Amino acid sequence: MPASSPEAFAVAPGISPQATPHASAADHAACRAAIRTGSRSFYAASRLLPSKVGRAAYGLYAFCRLSDDMVDGAQIGASQGMVARLEARLDGIYAGGPADSPADRALADIVTEHAIPHALPAALIEGLAWDAAGRRYATLADLCAYAARVAASVGATMTLIMGVRDPAVLARACDLGVAMQLTNIARDVGEDARAGRLYLPLDWLDEAGIDPDAFLAEPAMTDALADVVARLLAAADVLYARSEAGIGGLPLACRPAIRAARLIYAEIGRAIAANGFDSLTRRARVSGGRKAVLLARATLPLPTRAERDAPSLPETAYLIGAVPAPPASGSAWWDFPGQVVRVLDMIEALREREALGREAA
Repeated sequence: MPASSPEAFAVAPGISPQATPHASAADHAACRAAIRTGSRSFYAASRLLPSKVGRAAYGLYAFCRLSDDMVDGAQIGASQGMVARLEARLDGIYAGGPADSPADRALADIVTEHAIPHALPAALIEGLAWDAAGRRYATLADLCAYAARVAASVGATMTLIMGVRDPAVLARACDLGVAMQLTNIARDVGEDARAGRLYLPLDWLDEAGIDPDAFLAEPAMTDALADVVARLLAAADVLYARSEAGIGGLPLACRPAIRAARLIYAEIGRAIAANGFDSLTRRARVSGGRKAVLLARATLPLPTRAERDAPSLPETAYLIGAVPAPPASGSAWWDFPGQVVRVLDMIEALREREALGREAA
């Protein structure tokens, strides 16, 4: 979908302005409960967000969780129909008539308030359609294209919710989303295989001497499979390192939560390594005590990084291009230095006006 015009910054294309919010307090509570039970790692990190941003994050996650569960829970042959239903629900959200669901109502408010381009949640649904079709991925680039849809799109949306539309920061947010998805894939090799799914790059499996169909027919842990999992985690680590450079471009109050998510998900990769990269017979977990340590570390000053302006991944560039640039003038609420300058300018203008008044007198 083409990027929106700058004139449409205030209200994203296809969004109907609303006088009152769709979601109630009960809806927000339901969305919060969904993330608390669905992803302990993300919930732990999200508790560091400012309340308003956190509430929107819960609504976004709830819709993502609902969408994923609809497709995963469908019977064989019915998942494509579920994708079509999700597309219709998304159209209703952008038309101002969300379905009767806490997640739909919450997302309807989010896309209006934060001017979320339709391309971002539509990318998520496209990725779920790939799941429904049982798609496999020939190369790491193909796998990153999938991760761009199901994860980077969410990272980009979260960045907009936090009030940032800088393409460089969006690129790093997409890096983080892809890295997290690669970690998820590395952790869930066994679970996916038992469900008849395979996400590991086929060319890597071929180089390791692993036949994909034979593996799915009889999943077995081997040194060759461990090497493929380790290779995938190494690719994720490169993106984790790049992503941290963009955290400094977020509002100060939001940085600890996003850094905590980055640290906790990277720690999942270390837990996989500690298990000998065996994701077939063991499931890597990060203990509550370790999460507490990482949450504390997330509040420390960020390291200096030079990669903030690095090009985006080719697979995520279309997501960044879908976000219209912010207006050239004016300062937003998160731009604290800009607001200080504006206040000082106003004080100086008042002083000059008083001086002119005294001279006229």
